[in-house]
Order: sequence, then C-alpha cells, then structure tokens
Amino acid sequence: MLRENITDLLAFIAVAQEGSFTRAAARLGVTQSALSHTLRGLEARMGVRLLSRTTRSVAPTAAGEQLLRSVTPRLEEIENELAAIVEMREKPAGTIRITATDYAIDSVLWPRLSGVLPAYPDIKVEFVVDYGLSDIVADRFDIGVRWGDQIAKDMIAVRIGPDVRLAIVASPGYLSKREAPRQPKDLLHHNCVTLRLPTRGGLYAWELKKGKKEIQVRVDGQLTFNGTYQMLNAAIDGAGLAFVPEDLVQPHVAAGRLRYVLEDWFPTFPGLHIFYPARREFSRALAVVVDALRMNAGGAERTLFQMPRSK
Repeated sequence: MLRENITDLLAFIAVAQEGSFTRAAARLGVTQSALSHTLRGLEARMGVRLLSRTTRSVAPTAAGEQLLRSVTPRLEEIENELAAIVEMREKPAGTIRITATDYAIDSVLWPRLSGVLPAYPDIKVEFVVDYGLSDIVADRFDIGVRWGDQIAKDMIAVRIGPDVRLAIVASPGYLSKREAPRQPKDLLHHNCVTLRLPTRGGLYAWELKKGKKEIQVRVDGQLTFNGTYQMLNAAIDGAGLAFVPEDLVQPHVAAGRLRYVLEDWFPTFPGLHIFYPARREFSRALAVVVDALRMNAGGAERTLFQMPRSK
C-alpha cells in the first residue's frame, strides 16, 4: 500500500462516518475542497468508487462499506497502541469525550471532576450535551451517561448516582388559575412543558408509576425544550406542569416557588451510570475520570485505585 493511502483512508473514514464532507472537513481540520480532492485521488488509485454523492448526502458504496468494515478496526487498533505508548509517560494525558444530559453533567459529572482535574493538567475533558441514545462507538465518545436501565448489555456500566425520582411540579401561580390534576388522565387537559427526544422522533411520554401500575401519558403544551433546566425554569415562571428530577425541584418546593402534583404517581428510575465498550483500551486518563465518578453500593463516592498525581 502506498504510504499516502493511510492519510487518505483516514479521510475516507471521516466522510463515511459523518455522512458529510462539510462535517468531516471540520473534524479533520482541512478545507472541504481539499478533502474532496483527497477522496477522488483515493478512488482513482483504487479503481473503484467508494462514496455515493448526492446534493443532500454522502454515503459509502458497497465497496466503500466493505473497506470501512475492514480498515476501521485496524486503524483504531493502531491509534490505541499509540495512545498506550503515550500513556507510558508519568502523567495521565489525553482527551476524554463524554456524552450526557445537562442534568447529569451539572448534578454529578462536573461537581466530582472539578475537584480532580486540577491535579491532572494533561487530561482534557469534552462534554457534549445530548438527550439521544447516542452510539458512543460510532460517534467516537469515550464515555456515555444514561439511566441504568438504558445501557446495552455489551457495555461496561459503572453507577455514579443513586436512584432518581422524577416529580411533576407547577408554580402556585399556575395552579391558582386551574384545578390541579387528580389522576394522570387529567394531565391531558393541562399545559405541560414537554421534552423533545431526538432518537425517539417525538415528545417524551411521561412515565408514571403507582405501586405496580405503570402508565405513559402523552402530554402536550405550549412549550417544548430539549433540556431539563429550561423545563424547570418554565415551570417556575408559571408556564405549566414540568416533569423533572426531584432533587432539582426540592429547593424550589421548599421555598414555595413550586408545588408537587400527583405525588403518589412519581416514578423512580435506576440511577445514572457511565458506560463504555468492554473492548476499549482503558487508558490512564480514562481510569482517572471513571475513578472520580464511580460510587459504591451504599451510594457514596469511592476510589478503587490511585493514579500518580502531577506535581
């Protein structure tokens, strides 16, 4: 294989994974025209078309799919080996990419990492807020964060938080204008602040539970957000009912800014977990982050091992 093919293959993989020359060029730090020229050269040398291009999208051809499946794991193996060599340095180093909701980042991830990262200046952490069930392997994340019952069985999962109860809340001002719901079906007649979930193609149906009875209510309302804190703020401002983690609303309930509604129907979800592929190379930098986030069975943070700290 010609030496330049390695660089060109990396370019091909980026375009195939992103499905866009524009996004791939941004990812690689090159111009779109240079990237297009690189791919045309690779196709010319191989004598086969690797990408099918339209005005709206870019997708691998059959030959491109075969190349992608065979080459990508090999190049990732090389990257992992190089990363392992780098990790032989005294200090843990590298970038850890994490995908999580804003609630998980603000309530768990950042509070724990903020006290650890100053001791490891060569570790960089990139947070990406996402309410979709992202494929962390395809999207090149090191760690994902989800509720415990949402994690695929082929992933290693580490609990980072206790079970969480979701609460329905509304402001006193909102409830002064209409009767509070007494049954879940009454929610259909209220202005509910809804959550858009990208991977489910629609609005989140409120999952309620009373004893062994579980129901889903497809609420509707004037406002839709794709973030927890925006829903909470809208409820505080009297825009309607919101369905958010109870630990976020407790201070506002105590202060009289919000009231619980249908409290006997509040569901409890398995706590937040971080997860990552079992086959992934476990770098020293990743070990530091995972160690800082994990908690023991009793709900307290724990440390399994200590990494050498920078001076």
